[in-house]
Amino acid sequence: MNKISIGQYLPFNTFIHRLDPRVKIIGIFAYIITIFFVDDFITFIPFALLVFVMLYVAKIPIKSVFKSLRPLLFIIIITAIINLFTTPGNTILSIGSLSISDEGLYKTLFTVLRLVLIIVSTSVLTYTTSPMELTDGLEKIFSPLKKFGFPAGELAMMISISLRFIPTLFDEANKIKMAQMARGADFESGNIFNRAVAMVPLLVPLFINSFKRSDELATAMEARLYRIGEERTKLNEIFMEKKDYLTLFIFIGFCVLVITKHYLW
Repeated sequence: MNKISIGQYLPFNTFIHRLDPRVKIIGIFAYIITIFFVDDFITFIPFALLVFVMLYVAKIPIKSVFKSLRPLLFIIIITAIINLFTTPGNTILSIGSLSISDEGLYKTLFTVLRLVLIIVSTSVLTYTTSPMELTDGLEKIFSPLKKFGFPAGELAMMISISLRFIPTLFDEANKIKMAQMARGADFESGNIFNRAVAMVPLLVPLFINSFKRSDELATAMEARLYRIGEERTKLNEIFMEKKDYLTLFIFIGFCVLVITKHYLW
């Protein structure tokens, strides 16, 4: 819980931090989509290098980013097991009625690497973009849809608040767990079903605190004259500069090149 990175922001003054939030949002979104067009391990090399370059330029500790994968390790392991034992091919190892094929091993490594790169790249976005910048960027991206009645501002606000409170909820869950363990609660003993049942006393106060926090947040927003559907002014408007256009062009060009390779080469 203490190592989750989604929703956290590191206020450094780097090139990536200074980029327009729209560039980072569109760039990471294009990165995630394009990575599904990768069909060999060699093509993964530039994707991995691109992530490491972003981490280096943004001065984000690589060790901390990979530690943030731990909360999602269960999902990665389950996905790997499903691909490993359900993919047909030439059998290289048999474990009872289960068998591992060469194609299954290849697909498993492929899937795990893809998930890791997606998680780390998303963490880079939240590490280098404050919740307010993220809200403004999303609202600007969705603003053309306002002509059709699309609630761009409200949707952007919801997404940014959700990302902002992810680490807060994990921190509260950890505090509740420690408090209940001090009172004799046991979350580790027994099988998976017993541990799941033991989590109920943890979830109830967590949900109550979440509803209380959301009510306090709504009251605070109303006190600051926030109104749904109303146009709002901003203290700091965001503008695209030459470096933003150039960075976005390089990112999109890289993605187009990978997709072109997938279909033509």
